[in-house]
Amino acid sequence: MLLAVVLVVLVVGSIAFHFLSPWWFTPIASHWQTIDDTINITFWVTGAVFIAVNLFMAYAIIKYRHRPEENRRAHYEPENSKLELWLTVVTAIGVAAILAPGLYVWAQFVEPPEDAWELEVVGEQWRWSYRLPGKDGVLGTSSVSLININNHFGVDPDDENGQDDVLVTSNILHIPIGKPVRFWLRSKDVLHDFAVAEFRVKMDLVPGLVSYLWFTPTLTGTFDVLCEELCGVGHFVMRGKVVVDEEADFQIWLDDQITFRESQAIGSGDIAVGESLYPVCAACHGPSGEGNVALNSPKISGQHHWYLEQQIRNFKHGIRGSHKDDTYGQQMAPMAGLLADDTAIRDISAYISSLPKIAADDELIADVAHGKKLYVTCATCHGKMGEGKYAMNAPQLSGQESWYMIRQLQNFKAGVRGRHALDLFGPQMFSMARYLRDDDDIKDVVAYINTLPLEKSSAIHNSVAGGR
Repeated sequence: MLLAVVLVVLVVGSIAFHFLSPWWFTPIASHWQTIDDTINITFWVTGAVFIAVNLFMAYAIIKYRHRPEENRRAHYEPENSKLELWLTVVTAIGVAAILAPGLYVWAQFVEPPEDAWELEVVGEQWRWSYRLPGKDGVLGTSSVSLININNHFGVDPDDENGQDDVLVTSNILHIPIGKPVRFWLRSKDVLHDFAVAEFRVKMDLVPGLVSYLWFTPTLTGTFDVLCEELCGVGHFVMRGKVVVDEEADFQIWLDDQITFRESQAIGSGDIAVGESLYPVCAACHGPSGEGNVALNSPKISGQHHWYLEQQIRNFKHGIRGSHKDDTYGQQMAPMAGLLADDTAIRDISAYISSLPKIAADDELIADVAHGKKLYVTCATCHGKMGEGKYAMNAPQLSGQESWYMIRQLQNFKAGVRGRHALDLFGPQMFSMARYLRDDDDIKDVVAYINTLPLEKSSAIHNSVAGGR
């Protein structure tokens, strides 16, 4: 009898939770209402079966429960053709009710409109980037063999259609409202999955293959992009934004983006010019980029030029060093403002990168063995030897002073650094730093980094991670 009561309570509780639950679909922002309808049909069919089966079991338990005074025994019936026929028919109808709408929607999903606007999504550990067609409306051809530090998407430089392709290397994509969009999906490394809950569509990115999805955005706004396929220890930080704009706002954003032709016209930094600009930096960072702890200035010699460019640009534009608690970052921000433009930033970064690497000479008393275990997570981006990886946007760590690394990890962990809306890669480090439980963990992992030999971490500055 108690079991029957439990089954009835289970059914009533499940129905109540279904209708009263605060967790439901996010507001739909695309034309795929049919996907919601299909899910709802599945809920109703499976819900009806769940209710019927559990209430029938409760009824059977009550009606046919054992009564010692009646000395009644269960009747064994090995076959019942009539009952089996009814069960087969009802089950077939239920399965058809679930599958038919899904097949109907899938037929629409795999056939995007001929006039759909096309763009490319590239996934990699752990970021999203995008390539949009230029004024010719055609995406140029690309190949993984052409991917390098100067050609993030592997666009074929000999394909005229690719010259005006628009490159978006941030995690933020803008698209116009009311226009069908087909997303071509590529992965550089492992299996990823591009998903935006409000658009009701998602699809895997499979290395070596090109998949796609499509939808028509129906609401303006900013929507979260998630990777819904476990892609490594940094899977949880692989987030982005899709902004749906009115056509005029979209065009303003689009005009601000760089084209493939423009990206290829950007030359390497001029070391000689950078040397002439460096005396301003030397006042704090030292003539050889050795750093000065008394001035809270880290060692910068030999750091990858692409990382230096990114950080100086962030300081110049208030993306870094603007937080009220970033006391020392606020010192650097006005200094970066003295560099006139991106060319000057590139020149001085090239010069700093050319300075000989200098090993850190400070010692940190901590648990190196424990730090080695913690560093396994760091190594996925920064390299086993702390050499840094362009593909991961991860700087070189080996040779850096302990005090500076400790402070930056504390800043990331506290949200002092990496939380600005325009910081493209800081949010990844903000999330990763929080796996370090306390200051002891931070000191341990930094102590281990100090043991990494500098000479083995002197990777070619302009190289990408192997095979990319």
